[in-house]
Amino acid sequence: MRRHPGEVAVQRRLGVRQEDHGSSRTRPEIPEVAAGFLRAQRMIVAGAADDHGRLWAGVLTGAPGFADPEDDRTIVLHALPAPADPLHGLFERERDLALLAIEPHTRRRMRVNGTATRAGDALVVWTEQVYSNCPKYIQTREPTSAPGTPTGLGRGAALTERHREWIGAADTFFIATRAEGHGADVSHRGGNPGFVRVTGPRSLEWPDYEGNAMYMTLGNLELDPAAGLLFVDWERGQTLQLTGRARVEWGAGRMVRFELEEYAHLAGTVPAGWTAPGFHRFNPPV
Repeated sequence: MRRHPGEVAVQRRLGVRQEDHGSSRTRPEIPEVAAGFLRAQRMIVAGAADDHGRLWAGVLTGAPGFADPEDDRTIVLHALPAPADPLHGLFERERDLALLAIEPHTRRRMRVNGTATRAGDALVVWTEQVYSNCPKYIQTREPTSAPGTPTGLGRGAALTERHREWIGAADTFFIATRAEGHGADVSHRGGNPGFVRVTGPRSLEWPDYEGNAMYMTLGNLELDPAAGLLFVDWERGQTLQLTGRARVEWGAGRMVRFELEEYAHLAGTVPAGWTAPGFHRFNPPV
């Protein structure tokens, strides 16, 4: 697989000299241990671009087994984005899709990037990149109930006071990005409450903490600033999806600044009620 020019540019800027370190080192096959992990999941984060090139990150849920690897290159997800989810209806034709299977209580996660199309009440995913990530910055928590029925609570172009308080108290969010010819990607971001700062009704920012130096998210943003963010209200079982544009400010402490274009607020997308978070010991102070 050819190297991702955005990742290479970011790595050179930051002094990473490892050859072939990034998405080009991933493989398309699903190892058996990864297939077992997928089958055990009840929640998977998904990211894709809509027909206008806007990125959205959303969530798919189901009983264990709803994510079913049929072979080493195919996953059948027995769930579809809810009608109020901006991802709904996008997979009537094949398009890039990114998945993040994350198990907060064990701090295990794996990413799957490829393409997908709808087949009845399921999504069929063909894998191009399959890889695991370290447990860094993941807060432990477990659901204490099942998801409800997803319903839309509104869409708009400016954050409400409720949204601003929600984001400002978040310890976790997810970010979807893409680059033409390199597919979509969705990643986890975590930190102590307050690590994401709302700077206006249409803007927010967060520090980019040190990770695995693959820079798959920043590499995509180097080529295409479109980004989709997903915030979860773990107590109420609600999600807030934001689409807009992100840019990186380089310096001693990298900051990512996001400008909102539209949001979608949904209820019933995840369980309402989770155990209290256990913060990761490597979370930097806010």
